[in-house]
Amino acid sequence: MVAAALEQIQYFAPTRRAAYVRIIVAGLAAVILAKSIDFFEHGFWKADQGTDFAAFYIVAQRVWLGDVDLAYHFQTFMKMQAELSNAATSFMPWTYPPQFDVLLAPLAFLPGWAAYLIFVAVTLGAYLVTLRVLAATRFVHVLIVSSPAIAVTIGSGQNGFLTGALLGIACINVEKRPVLAGIALGAMIIKPHLAIAVGVYMLLTKRWLVIAAAGVTIILSALICTVLFTPTIWGAWSDGVRESVSYLEEGRYPLFRMISAYAVLYPIVGSSIAASGQAITVCLALCTLTLGVARGPSSRFALGVAVLTSVMLSPYAYDYDLPITGVALALLLPDFSALATLRERGLMYGLLMFAGSYGLLRTAMHTGTANGYVGRVFEASLSGAALMVLLLLVLHATLRWTRHERLAERAD
Repeated sequence: MVAAALEQIQYFAPTRRAAYVRIIVAGLAAVILAKSIDFFEHGFWKADQGTDFAAFYIVAQRVWLGDVDLAYHFQTFMKMQAELSNAATSFMPWTYPPQFDVLLAPLAFLPGWAAYLIFVAVTLGAYLVTLRVLAATRFVHVLIVSSPAIAVTIGSGQNGFLTGALLGIACINVEKRPVLAGIALGAMIIKPHLAIAVGVYMLLTKRWLVIAAAGVTIILSALICTVLFTPTIWGAWSDGVRESVSYLEEGRYPLFRMISAYAVLYPIVGSSIAASGQAITVCLALCTLTLGVARGPSSRFALGVAVLTSVMLSPYAYDYDLPITGVALALLLPDFSALATLRERGLMYGLLMFAGSYGLLRTAMHTGTANGYVGRVFEASLSGAALMVLLLLVLHATLRWTRHERLAERAD
């Protein structure tokens, strides 16, 4: 029933759909403004709980101080965050590639609240414009389903809108402007683990110009970082990544906020078996993508599968990365509406909304450990479980199309 109501929105008159868009965007703008005012009055930390954007702001400042490499040493970076908060125990480790450090650097010239306002507003705007182009008449529909993930990203000040916009731009331009698509894909070096599946799609479909443009973008950006930070930055980044892996193995991240199969299994079976479960999920995701490319109903559908699976390949992925699934939904819907029943489509919408909202609701309830990365959070990721079911649902729909095509070929 809810699924049918959502899908009816695309048949509304353009003026009515535009009114819905204006209301939703005005609501999002109000939330961002309220959050900015709160930061202006109280700073980034409140009741010992910080926002991820606080870490972004510290790194932006360290770029100009000339010691950004220290951010990749977790104990040192923890002290920097404690100094900013004076008392906060929440800690966000820093493992972003140096390219993201460069991108954040201009924010240091602004007060914290203004930096947050500009960063979130600009990236959200880019994300919404991209989503509007991809979704067309289904824009409001996709926006409603993606709203929990959007809320999480606004609340943390994270970069999910930026990564969603970059992948969306790559998808929009892959056919007619492959160089632009490659540049956008290459810019995903700021979070490379979220671009692997789309990169595999480009390889499977032999988009050599896209791949070349992405490679050039990555190489040039790496050279710029080397010049700005000296080659030692790469060693610092590598050390940070290794330390992050050890934190993941020890269960020191808030698993209930994560969306990977690893986070689903870790509290139940431990690190080793969870890693095997993650590997199986990766294989299943890549098989689904390969099947979508080889036998799927359209290149758009296959690209949607690639974007959807992009958040499932790494064990280190969070609910604020889920705006990417809005891009995937916009790509999948035209074909998925024909491949899946109304009940299956409703399940898809429900799974996406649950995955985006679980961590938010769980945090609001204040249950479990409240000290972020300081202690273990032994709770399975129900968001990750929802995405695993969603992957099986998409695989089932793809197999249904494949069987239909084979029967049609035999009939001919």
